[in-house]
Amino acid sequence: MKVSSCYPVILTDQVIPTAAFYKDHFGFKKMFEADWYISLKMPGNDIPYELAILDASHPTIPDAYRTKVRGLILNFEVDDVDAEYERLIRGAKLPLELDIRSEDFGQRHFITSDPNGVLIDIITVIPPSNDFSTQYSEEIWE
Repeated sequence: MKVSSCYPVILTDQVIPTAAFYKDHFGFKKMFEADWYISLKMPGNDIPYELAILDASHPTIPDAYRTKVRGLILNFEVDDVDAEYERLIRGAKLPLELDIRSEDFGQRHFITSDPNGVLIDIITVIPPSNDFSTQYSEEIWE
């Protein structure tokens, strides 16, 4: 299979506010908009990061799955997690779900959430502890 794109779709009953959240705080731009679906793309990157917002009650969703999103974390790897903490938590007053900290497994991060309760983990990769460094594939450091 040759994949030309792969992106998450957030099922929600708040299509417009959810799209606005990702536009305002993470720099996504609208690529398509209907009252039931908004396609977003983050411009200016070599990789075209995409995200879609879909009304959970839309008939294209099988009946048994027409519920709001649950149990989803979106990871955003950034160059300076401390600067993003200042911008998003202290500046924009987004909810703080997990305070900023450095992890032995090789991340400095904090977690906030979107209007649907989707967790957003803002991460800067840092060197892992010796205990965790052996668990990484050698190719990650090449």
